[in-house]
Amino acid sequence: MIAINKEGARPVTVRRRNWLAPALPALIVAIPLVLFVLYPLIHILGRSFSTPDGLGLANYVAMLGNERFLRITANSFAVTIVSAALAIVLAYAFAYAVQRSTMPLRNLFRLIAVLPLFAPSLVQAQGLVLLFGRNGLINRSFGLSIDLYGYWGIVIASVLYVFPYAFLILSAALAVADARIYESAEMLGASKWRAFRTVTLPGTRYGLAAAIFVCFTLVITDFGNPMVIGGDYIVLASEVYNQVIGQANFEMGTVIGMVLLVPAAIAAIVEKRVSARQFSLINEHSKPLIPQKDRLRDALLLGVVLLISMAILSIVLVVVFASFVHLWPYRMTFSLRHYAFDVQNGTQPLWNSIYVSLMAAGIGVMAVTAAAYVIEKFPSPAARGLYFLSILPAAVPGMVLGLGYILAFNNPANPIYAIYGTLLIIAIANVYYYHAHGFLISGTSMKQISGRFDEASATLGGSRLQTFARVTLPLLFPTLVGIAVFFFMRSMVTLSAVIFLITPNTQMAAVSVLYLQDRGATNQAAAFSVCIIAIIMIVLLAMRLLLNATGHRHISLIR
Repeated sequence: MIAINKEGARPVTVRRRNWLAPALPALIVAIPLVLFVLYPLIHILGRSFSTPDGLGLANYVAMLGNERFLRITANSFAVTIVSAALAIVLAYAFAYAVQRSTMPLRNLFRLIAVLPLFAPSLVQAQGLVLLFGRNGLINRSFGLSIDLYGYWGIVIASVLYVFPYAFLILSAALAVADARIYESAEMLGASKWRAFRTVTLPGTRYGLAAAIFVCFTLVITDFGNPMVIGGDYIVLASEVYNQVIGQANFEMGTVIGMVLLVPAAIAAIVEKRVSARQFSLINEHSKPLIPQKDRLRDALLLGVVLLISMAILSIVLVVVFASFVHLWPYRMTFSLRHYAFDVQNGTQPLWNSIYVSLMAAGIGVMAVTAAAYVIEKFPSPAARGLYFLSILPAAVPGMVLGLGYILAFNNPANPIYAIYGTLLIIAIANVYYYHAHGFLISGTSMKQISGRFDEASATLGGSRLQTFARVTLPLLFPTLVGIAVFFFMRSMVTLSAVIFLITPNTQMAAVSVLYLQDRGATNQAAAFSVCIIAIIMIVLLAMRLLLNATGHRHISLIR
């Protein structure tokens, strides 16, 4: 029997069907997010309160009352604040030079700026050690005794590590502007410096907010560079590794993980609130800003860009150079012996990285596209919850997520245990660590597809599935290629999200670089880094040729 509601207008079963129709897809897409993001975080939270006497605050009290822990926390913030500030200033100058000047070779400088994205996250520390370490090229060549181990070593490595991320965000913020505002400022007698302070800077404040958030989060959660060049200067991220791997103290590791989660989450919330106020700077009446020649400005910016480019290139090139010498720094003759990979596991870590990256690219594209499609095409209260879950990983440090996977899935009673210790779980960890970024890219492209396509398809009798397969997917093709490349690149170089999940059979190339560098096998570590860079560049080239062949020359693969 069909029940009738009080108004007697619509049967209750119809109302339930109307509610379930949009909510069901959101619930289906939300299940893996709950399983692979929320569930591990709940385990970390629970374990941090676990004590021999049951649940309690004893771990937090012990940690917060420990002078060493407070010093490590202060170290982390000291490194993070200074590194993020320096990276933002340098990246803004670089992006301004590329987007708002007429200096020569801007496309070449743009490529140099993003070069560190192709390398493992610790390659900056690796390069600095090769240049300024105790056996560094510069120290030995000029008889210097520069010692970069410690605070300034981590800061410099961190600045170089996050620089390309800040550059990409700020470059996008500076890429478009309304020329009429600058013409008005000039007519009112404003100097160029005042126009920069009152027009350019306010116009890019949302890009600055996003860049600050990204730099802050990446630096405070990075542990590769501090492990290689930190010396005795310990930060929170390296302390998590020491507690979990070095001392098997999971309780204290989870407490530090929760402490690490707080600033990253606060930064994410602040950035979202600031971005929510963003409005369009360009409308149909806007006049695109075309940079005019200014010799003094262009010369100054060219000098700044050259210095930054030299720093980036010197780090990468010295790693490449070290991979081709016989024995650094004692026998600097040319040799290919380090590419024989006669270390433990040989080339298997490289193949593992490729397999994991390919899986992450495939799974990642499906996961973020499904989430973006459901949120855009099936609006409901459940879709709002799905949106929150989709962007939640942006506030979760990679090491915290990896630690959560150990606690949640390393249990034979858990069905996911069947894939624990395999390459698949590492690929999944990478997908959900970078889920927020891929989701935002997919969602932005989804919003640009007019709803009239759906209406036209429905009018012609097409189902949602047919519309998705024949209309939406072809229109999204360039974006999907870009997202696949994004997941592939990040999975090839990431360290923090996988460091707790690897086994001797599933070791990744980026982790091999860390282990080899840690035990003094500098040349082999450099050879692994070079191979990672080469693989990423080959994939980028192949995807570029694919996009060009399909008529999508204007689509950028670096996001």
